[in-house]
Amino acid sequence: MATVKDHYDVVLSDVYSWMFGGFASGVERNIDFFDARGIRPLGSGAALDLGAGCGFQSIPLARLGFKVTAIDLSGPLLRELADHAGSLPIETVEGDLMHFDEYLTEKVELVVCMTDTLLHLPSKEAVSALFGKVAGTLEDGGTLILTFRDLSGEVTGLDRFIPVKSDEGTILTCFLEYGPETVTVHDLVHTKGQDGWTLKASWYEKCRLSKAWVEAQLKGAGFGRVDAAEDGGVVTVIAIK
Repeated sequence: MATVKDHYDVVLSDVYSWMFGGFASGVERNIDFFDARGIRPLGSGAALDLGAGCGFQSIPLARLGFKVTAIDLSGPLLRELADHAGSLPIETVEGDLMHFDEYLTEKVELVVCMTDTLLHLPSKEAVSALFGKVAGTLEDGGTLILTFRDLSGEVTGLDRFIPVKSDEGTILTCFLEYGPETVTVHDLVHTKGQDGWTLKASWYEKCRLSKAWVEAQLKGAGFGRVDAAEDGGVVTVIAIK
């Protein structure tokens, strides 16, 4: 089994923007996401992007006026973020999001942890610990935004094979194996070159989290208001301290 960092560095970082429809598309999607929810800096303007990747969240937030600390394990994805950030107020940190507090000098107004980043943590206990640390880092009235796929249900048979995305030069396929607490995710990327097709493949584990479990953990961590909704298997949570 690969670590999350190794899995992204070896298999996914080169195709990450592509599998979301391209960098511009990913940024525009989150501009719309934040606009629809009225996300604007109202306090210090300090924001923390946990699992920032190539900047799909950080760049829209910086454009809205936030000063963003963007943390991710993947150096290649953070370099892609930096290439697109220009003069926007974004500081990138290559590191473990569980230790985000080591990179901050003040409390923050907003924390986002989106696009399945939460599922990359090693256990439910780690997820609960992260919620407690985030609650302690947010200003009074601060906001935590989560998005993740609800993997508490199980697909079987051929439904475990997912044709994620393909074009004339790249094919990304995913295969899932379900355990009691985790899903083993196998990613296979075929790319076409001058000498034919080549394959990169790796597998890692994601936590199986449900909307109800996450809501309960956030309330236990001290969030006074937790709004959660599910659409097409993707859970969106807005939690207010």
